Amino acid sequence: MRDVYIIGAFSTAFGKKPETGFKALTREAYTGLLADAGLETGAGIETGWFSNCGMGSWGQRNIRGQVCFTPLVREGLFPERVPMVNVEGGCASAMMALSGAFKDVASGEVELSMAMGVEKTFVPGDAERTKEIFEGGIDQMDPDEWRQYYAAAGETANKPFEYGPDRTVFMDTYAMQACYHMAKWGTTQRQIAIAASKNHWHGSLNPKAQYRFEVSPDEVLADRPVSFPLTRSMCAPIGDGAAGVLVCSKDYLDGQPAHIRARAIRIAGLAMSGGKYRDLDEPGLSSVAAKKAYARAGLSPADIDLVELHDATSFCELYQLEMLGFCEPGTSGRFIEAGETRPGRGPARDPAGRPAAGQYLGRAGLQGPSGGGDRPVDGLGTGRPAPPRSGRPPGGGCEDRPRREWRRGGRLRRGRLRGRHPGPRRRLTGTTRVRRACAMIFPAALARPWQQRLSCGAAPYPPGRPAFFSRRLDDAAQA
Repeated sequence: MRDVYIIGAFSTAFGKKPETGFKALTREAYTGLLADAGLETGAGIETGWFSNCGMGSWGQRNIRGQVCFTPLVREGLFPERVPMVNVEGGCASAMMALSGAFKDVASGEVELSMAMGVEKTFVPGDAERTKEIFEGGIDQMDPDEWRQYYAAAGETANKPFEYGPDRTVFMDTYAMQACYHMAKWGTTQRQIAIAASKNHWHGSLNPKAQYRFEVSPDEVLADRPVSFPLTRSMCAPIGDGAAGVLVCSKDYLDGQPAHIRARAIRIAGLAMSGGKYRDLDEPGLSSVAAKKAYARAGLSPADIDLVELHDATSFCELYQLEMLGFCEPGTSGRFIEAGETRPGRGPARDPAGRPAAGQYLGRAGLQGPSGGGDRPVDGLGTGRPAPPRSGRPPGGGCEDRPRREWRRGGRLRRGRLRGRHPGPRRRLTGTTRVRRACAMIFPAALARPWQQRLSCGAAPYPPGRPAFFSRRLDDAAQA
């Protein structure tokens, strides 16, 4: 297996775009991707992977990627006779596309491959069609099976499962899991609200987020109920968007200009897992995928400085932090309430949660540059919090916290958590600037050589869930 590098990434802005079609979204993402990689055309691309879930509801049930790229081929922007593979896997779709592109390069079959995710879920005046798009992600051949499963899970969670035309299965099942977590571990609705508030704050600093305003924990709790304990501010909005990445071999990278080589990111590990009807106490499929990725990358949760996880609801952040090994089962509510996911503490959570950034099925899992702005991770890896635009992010502070232990440089140290928290345990030295993180996010950030990044896609019931790490290679760091 060869090393694989990300050399370009781009995302459209998030939002409801009824006037913008699939082909226009594809064009915007693809031309932005070429510009980010410093390419005039995609002449060197040898394979393409295209992810989408809902285009069938718009009449295009097959050859979706071929249809969206036909104008680009005609104009000479995308090469002729390049195979385009269409993939779909719910909210893990775009990461599945990345996995295919990664394997093409790693196997030695190609030198340059593209992964692209495009989705539209907003249909003005037609909520039933939007519901149809999302419910394509659950078993429609034997719906009684999952209804019985969720009914039994609802009894266990002490939250009856309800299904009807005025409800959404996914928000209800997320709420059911949240209620079970609250009953078993003492997690509170306010802790979930703190996670939502923090990520709305992140979204307020992201020029490409769908919603760019701050929401306090109290305002989150007071917002319109969706399915207890979830309120509207804890749930991802629907919208439209596209994103893509280019991945290449070391040989291809060596032939690129110095500024492209300097910002390339090596993918240190990528893994996927499959879903099942599980017991509520059984770890989710993201835990399985993360363990595979950790093993392939030779890393552990203690090595990670920045995590981007999929939170269709804010409870997902709590749950996935546990599944990824950043805190013990049942402790994520207190973990977030204590401010442990704030920038400068770690593992930092960026650039914006789905409740602010938006929910895009086929595009979920790929996210390009945030577009600048006062990014909340500017202090990552420096041991200091970044200066927020208006005060500090909600959800706990650093001052007057209990004494705790941490390991750094192989030595056990003790201290009080104040403004200069050392961050999570890690083995890092020196400083450098990293301008790309991982396939789900690509913000500018201060970081250290060999800084580790983790990304894990998420979905309530996908056939697969990928997780991968990316490592910044730097000649000075190697020296």
